[in-house]
Amino acid sequence: MDIQTIKERIALIESKRESLVQLLEQPNLGTLRIDVNQALEEMDDLIEEFRRTFPEANQN
Repeated sequence: MDIQTIKERIALIESKRESLVQLLEQPNLGTLRIDVNQALEEMDDLIEEFRRTFPEANQN
């Protein structure tokens, strides 16, 4: 997998993050809130790791 493909996939993940944030704001989420919160944490970790691994990719 080349860096451009990875960048595109990370961008797609970043674009989906806001949907999870909006879902987390729903009052009737119940115990699913734990899973949504975990998904957000893992997304953030993945994005952060990508930026640390490929700092030059953030400049585009």
